[in-house]
Amino acid sequence: MTELNHPPITSCPEQHVDFLILGAGWTSIFLLPLLTSSKISHAATTRAGSATTIPFTFDPDSDSPEPYKKLPTATTVLIVFPITTPEAPRTLTKLYNSTHPSSTPANFIALGATFVWPSGGNRHTPIEPTARGVAEAALIELGGSVLNLSGLWGGQRAPWNFMKRVADTKEKLAKKETLHLIHGHDVARAIVAVHKNWKGGERWCLTDCRSYDWWDLAMSWGDVEKKWVGELMEETKVGVLPRVTVGRKLEAVDFWNIHGLWPERCLVLGPAGVSIL
Repeated sequence: MTELNHPPITSCPEQHVDFLILGAGWTSIFLLPLLTSSKISHAATTRAGSATTIPFTFDPDSDSPEPYKKLPTATTVLIVFPITTPEAPRTLTKLYNSTHPSSTPANFIALGATFVWPSGGNRHTPIEPTARGVAEAALIELGGSVLNLSGLWGGQRAPWNFMKRVADTKEKLAKKETLHLIHGHDVARAIVAVHKNWKGGERWCLTDCRSYDWWDLAMSWGDVEKKWVGELMEETKVGVLPRVTVGRKLEAVDFWNIHGLWPERCLVLGPAGVSIL
């Protein structure tokens, strides 16, 4: 994992921070610098701990308060690791709040994924009752908020590398339709916006407000994939890319409008298919 660059951490409930990250990882590469530049005091955990993180492992089956006593009191707690049962958010919030008594309990944000809307839609569309979706709903009922993230990219996560994993044959590419993305930079901005403008009990859909066509991307980035797309266009009578009528569509404009900001990173296909980040 990329080393997190912030001052050494020693913590206990008597220490207060504005923002606590439970499960620092890829997202923190973008989030920690933004918290620092925004002068939002923060702390983060990892399983093993390090010079800059607090050791913490969430066990949904344990009622022991001991692991939580090492954590600081925070205004906002971000749950990065997946929560997969309805009992998990209840256990986590109960044990954290009981070991950090405050007149104002912490606000909890969980990061989820947009697969809860397999047919597309927006934050008001009923979700598919997957294990994670139901667990997230339980957190929302407790007053927390959930950010359901589309495909993550940025840093070493390059969308053009996704192609080799999910569409490495013409047959697989033929079935690919739309792709929704969000850059880590904008994920961090969205998290901070929810922290600053807290409105609990919400589920948000987060994308860069664009729907990308896999065939269009393959034509722009590919090698042999260009040939496959050309053949598929001929076979399916598609005359132009992107295909605007295929695939699911995820609508995230609501989040950005309500929070008064807009995505700053997207894929823009320049001359000769050069990707401008």
